[in-house]
Amino acid sequence: MNNTRIEHDFIGEKEIPAEVYYGVQTLRALENFNITGQRISQEPFFVQALAYVKKGAALANRDLGVLDPQIAEFISKACDQLIAGKYLDQFPSDMIQGGAGTSVNMNANEVIANVALEMMGHAKGEYQYCHPNNHVNFSQSTNDAYPTAFRIALLNKLTAYTQSLTALSAAFEAKGVEFKNVLKMGRTQLQDAVPMSMGDEFKGFANTLAEEVGRLEDAKQLIAEINMGATAIGTAVNAPAGYPELVTKYLAEITGLPLYLAPDLIEATSDTGAYVQLSGVLKRTAVKISKICNDLRLLSSGPRTGLFEISLPQMQPGSSIMPGKVNPVIPEVVNQTAYYVIGADLTITLAAEAGQLQLNVMEPVISFSLFTSITYMTNACYTLREKCVLGIVANSARTQEMVMHSIGIVTLLNPIIGYEAAAATAKEALQTGKSIYQIVVKERQLVTQEKWDELYSFENLIRPKFVQG
Repeated sequence: MNNTRIEHDFIGEKEIPAEVYYGVQTLRALENFNITGQRISQEPFFVQALAYVKKGAALANRDLGVLDPQIAEFISKACDQLIAGKYLDQFPSDMIQGGAGTSVNMNANEVIANVALEMMGHAKGEYQYCHPNNHVNFSQSTNDAYPTAFRIALLNKLTAYTQSLTALSAAFEAKGVEFKNVLKMGRTQLQDAVPMSMGDEFKGFANTLAEEVGRLEDAKQLIAEINMGATAIGTAVNAPAGYPELVTKYLAEITGLPLYLAPDLIEATSDTGAYVQLSGVLKRTAVKISKICNDLRLLSSGPRTGLFEISLPQMQPGSSIMPGKVNPVIPEVVNQTAYYVIGADLTITLAAEAGQLQLNVMEPVISFSLFTSITYMTNACYTLREKCVLGIVANSARTQEMVMHSIGIVTLLNPIIGYEAAAATAKEALQTGKSIYQIVVKERQLVTQEKWDELYSFENLIRPKFVQG
């Protein structure tokens, strides 16, 4: 039994393992591009999206009378197999490659053609019955099929990311409720500022992340614009009249996504601005999450010689030499994930700028960078939520003590005794170690005990009202 089959392209012939569904152009990609070690098969949403594109094209071509209905039916059935998650292992090429995604497009064309051939009762490679280019790629170019599939995959991946981000925000919101009666010192420039509720601090974390969900929705609207039907450069060469509109309609129906056709297909074929916009949102969110992780690390520092306002869940021993040391490893790993996303944003920016004339050939590295960024941030959000935020404990006795021994609380006395007297009080407290209370109530009698109690009640400390003497 022959374990190979012979396939050819205009470069020449190649022996293909008989059992595989991909063909000669996919094999060339395997030989040419060994960069990341991350295969197309590791992005199942992308493979699924390629199948959506090919199915939509087959149905539109059938309706327009340019593709044999029987061939269109078998292409559609083969696509359904890929959409269901089968044949992932038949997409072995590297995520980053030259050719503006041609190898990825041909990988899909070859696999779908060979799956369809088997359904039709033919052997793999008998392309006279269903051809990767003549039938599966009919009315298409890589330059509209690849970016359309990329955008469909992005929209589906972003659903999971939005869910993870929303869940993380909700976890901080729950901690805000739990810590609403915990008094603590607010800080600016790492110095004591004025008192606040720890609940408000965590609610602030929740709200800043909730904002990002809205920004993601805005970016998704741009990603939903597709150039399907543009073919090579946007002129719709080799596509029948009405095809761009019809294939877009089919794609919106079969994906359930709000896809719409770009009004200018020439512009849309070369423009990658939507990717830059999405990457900017991912970077913005990563920066915010990383800043929160920095705060969590500071607030939990110590435990004896740091702030120690909160305790994070103890996940693992923190040192091979220092017994008892526990590190904030979850915020640390999320910090590092954010740094990757911030760096990927620069990659995407440079790749988007590098496109020349009617096409941006750097789209594969854009897809790699966006796919990995979304995956990593989705995982980071769930990790931060499950392994850190849900288990945070407020050290309320510690925070209460720090507030009442802070110099910062003198700020509330400004309307009563004036800035100059308040500054002098703060200076004396710093030099002598005395408390603000001892100086202004007990020694100088600048305010009464009653007025002190009014100013420094828990409610007034966290929701200060203007109080005059």
